[in-house]
Amino acid sequence: MKPECSRPIMLDRIGPGGLDITVDATPAECGALALRMGLPAVHAMSCTFHLERESRDIVSARGHLRARVTQTCVVTLEEFEASIEEHFQVRFVPEGRESEELNLDADDEIPFAGNQVDIGEAASEQLGLALDPYPRLPGAELPEPEEEPEENPFAALRRLN
Repeated sequence: MKPECSRPIMLDRIGPGGLDITVDATPAECGALALRMGLPAVHAMSCTFHLERESRDIVSARGHLRARVTQTCVVTLEEFEASIEEHFQVRFVPEGRESEELNLDADDEIPFAGNQVDIGEAASEQLGLALDPYPRLPGAELPEPEEEPEENPFAALRRLN
């Protein structure tokens, strides 16, 4: 399956000083990302990367993601616009060479095949990670629970004691 926002970068483009590059999602890519993320809309997504070679086939990437999305409030079910801004760091590693052990302090690893990394897909994944899983419209409050009525189906059972 082809990623919604693909920007493959050949490893040979990353020189000794690294490579600075920006991914700006097109309107069509934003629409496809909204479907993937289960959002009413992705209005814009832009991500700047600084790529550096750690070795011949491992690339570290520092990124800065900015996006405007429409989310649905879990309390009111109203749609609202939200801004996302996130700094992150990841490592691109050849498929099959990912770390076996779980280390929450280590950079996330993104496997790749061949001689190119897909920074567009990396930006899309970071957008998914940055989204609030329970978005709330600013000021939205959960309603107070209703008091239980005097007589309920279990009241008769309580009287048997």
